[in-house]
Amino acid sequence: MWLNTLCLKKLMQRNYSRSGCYFQPIEAVLSRTQKGVKRCCLDNSMTENRAPTLLIADPGSHRALLVDPVLEQVERDFKLLQELNLTLSFCVETHIHADHITGTHQLQSKTGCLSVVSEQALAACANHYLKDGEVLTLGDISLKAIATPGHTDNYNAYLVNRNRVLTGDALFIRGCGRTDFQSGDAGTLYDSVTQKLFTLPDATLVYPGHDYQGLTVSTIEEERQWNPRFMGRDRNLTFPGKSSNAYVVRAVEYLARLSIG
Repeated sequence: MWLNTLCLKKLMQRNYSRSGCYFQPIEAVLSRTQKGVKRCCLDNSMTENRAPTLLIADPGSHRALLVDPVLEQVERDFKLLQELNLTLSFCVETHIHADHITGTHQLQSKTGCLSVVSEQALAACANHYLKDGEVLTLGDISLKAIATPGHTDNYNAYLVNRNRVLTGDALFIRGCGRTDFQSGDAGTLYDSVTQKLFTLPDATLVYPGHDYQGLTVSTIEEERQWNPRFMGRDRNLTFPGKSSNAYVVRAVEYLARLSIG
């Protein structure tokens, strides 16, 4: 189903009037706008991971940004932008890691959008490096960078219109990202979450970068009260998990393809 401008505005007003913007995991948008397509087929899957790309659009200007686009889903994302009559202005990364290789370069080639990363990221091809507290604007939408290192040393969460926070892998619903590979540090992550994220207003909606239980959104109050990774814990966090070798191999293979091609 193709959405014209009027339908798009109605969709925004009906579901997202609190924030004044169109805000949704891109898989959920597709599940509503394309008949016969199952949501589970549209996740940014990598083995057992679910890493949603987030689409945020300003209804007035029809400008949009994507948060954490992945290489495998570039064509899907580009097609949806065309269907919703949106102009992609920015691709924004929470961090650079082997478990979600970015599709930003390909989207730049297709749309001319700008690449935005943390100021600590070692990404020479980025157009803009967001500092802690810096605000990116898109029409009536504000995206404030919150430096939250720990999962990696080049990490930003993003506060959208002061009422929704995109936590990426720093904070999950009842969990958090690993710190045992690629510049991670458990104590630093603990400080980032407890001092930077848990100090946001209670009602702030939390959109994580992964989920393994089929959940999509929580609140700061819930996670502060019930997240077992931080309840009654201190900086000496431990994160059991599987080996990350598969992620590293995948990243090396992709970089090798880039150098060849």
